[in-house]
Amino acid sequence: MVSSINHGLVEYGRSGVRKTVKELVAEANAEVRSLSVEEALPLAGDADVQIVDVRDIRERQRDGFIPGSYHAPRGMLEFWVDPESPYYKEVLGSGKHFVLHCASGWRSALATKTLQDMGLERVSHIAEGFGGWLEAGGPVSKTADGREPRDG
Repeated sequence: MVSSINHGLVEYGRSGVRKTVKELVAEANAEVRSLSVEEALPLAGDADVQIVDVRDIRERQRDGFIPGSYHAPRGMLEFWVDPESPYYKEVLGSGKHFVLHCASGWRSALATKTLQDMGLERVSHIAEGFGGWLEAGGPVSKTADGREPRDG
């Protein structure tokens, strides 16, 4: 937030932040396709859809995960999607419709925007996140390590 204007120069708060996370998320949401939980629920079993969980593994361990979802932590997503990256994961180059989610829809909005910026067209996110999925009674799996066998 602008704290003062001094001789035509804008000074920002001590942190130096010029744009808040809320502003970034709002900008991302204005440019990406957001799905309600009601729209996302029937997609979970669709062979042409891959649910992608961008939460931290500890969140998956603690809260569970959408059955069949692929865990792609937010910090690695771009590297796992890019076929020129040494970290590329074929599942993320499948051409399927990717439906991303995090806990509340903020990280997944930013991740969806990033994937769109990288050129992916069939990508959206669950606006209410995993919390909304739980509230709607969506199916949930839980394992001790937060992984499904193929997450390797």
